[in-house]
Amino acid sequence: MIATPEPDHDRKTELMAIDQSKSGIKGLVDAGLAKLPRVFVHDHLNLNIKSGPAPDNVNIPVIDFAGVNTDSTRRAMIIDEIRNACMKWGFFQVVNHGIPVITLEEMINGIRRFHEQEPEAKEKLYSRDESKKVTFNTKIDMSQTMAAYWRDTLTCVMAPNPPATQELPGTCRDIMLDYTNNVMNLGTTLFELISEALGLNPKHLKDIGCTEGLYVMGHYSPACPEPELTMGTGVHTDSGFLTVLLQDQIGGLQVLHDNRWIDVTPIPGALIINLGDLLQLISNDKFISVYHRVVARNIGPRISIASFFRTYIEPQNALRRYGPIKELLSENNPQIYKETNVVDYFKFKHLKGVEGTSALAHFKLF
Repeated sequence: MIATPEPDHDRKTELMAIDQSKSGIKGLVDAGLAKLPRVFVHDHLNLNIKSGPAPDNVNIPVIDFAGVNTDSTRRAMIIDEIRNACMKWGFFQVVNHGIPVITLEEMINGIRRFHEQEPEAKEKLYSRDESKKVTFNTKIDMSQTMAAYWRDTLTCVMAPNPPATQELPGTCRDIMLDYTNNVMNLGTTLFELISEALGLNPKHLKDIGCTEGLYVMGHYSPACPEPELTMGTGVHTDSGFLTVLLQDQIGGLQVLHDNRWIDVTPIPGALIINLGDLLQLISNDKFISVYHRVVARNIGPRISIASFFRTYIEPQNALRRYGPIKELLSENNPQIYKETNVVDYFKFKHLKGVEGTSALAHFKLF
């Protein structure tokens, strides 16, 4: 379905009304929303690309981390599986990763509690000021013509300089600290394994700063009255080094593989790992960052928590530059990308827009 375009002024007015309510999409649904506001309608949803369950024998890799730090033979097998997943998919799921299931469940419940509390309790955090370490808002863009996404998000910058404890919402404060501490530890293991999968010293990626920053987004998507018209998250690649995603059992995440949208089937107790653009850049295209999206559903709420290992965008971080790792280059594998810093990279990607585009091409040397 292609919606009839409306005047830009109407769009801005509608966006401002949503933004100024400070109650998010959940506020709209609680008020009895039956028809999708025009600003949420996505006019083209890649309908020419097949979508749905994976064909036989085509599944996102599931890697069992049991024995990863105690059995050298098992560790070598896991590294091989990671190498294959990072080269072919850019995504994999991890089981037996060391984070207790009760911690995962309580993190999902904590994000649910935050979003389902009284609107007045969330209003004080409603902001689009990216300099703040804790914010709540709806994914809309006031400055561009991009359609809004069907989700509300609590964002917390948890590393390297976390917010003061009292700045975190009381509804999920303790579990946010516990969960992100576990994710940081898992991240250290993941970057060691990825370093080894690249043929590098296990500490290489940690030593160049890949594990330092953690940016956490707790998404909440209520049941949508017209899910075929909108998206929970549009087509995009992640900007940073690595993302650890915890999702509930509703599903909706899809990965583009061989020109087909593949459903990422939820596995109880599993975490989804995907590579970001900067890891593709520093690996000189050996490992890939791939397009993914989240479709809206008429059931819900869908809750997911994305933890991004990425450097926080601050002026001082402009001094640290990233380019293809020298140890990976050779006469047969020449440098593909020029060096950049995270400030310039994120700035370019933001100007280019997120949906359906990758900023990596801009940084190619040839």
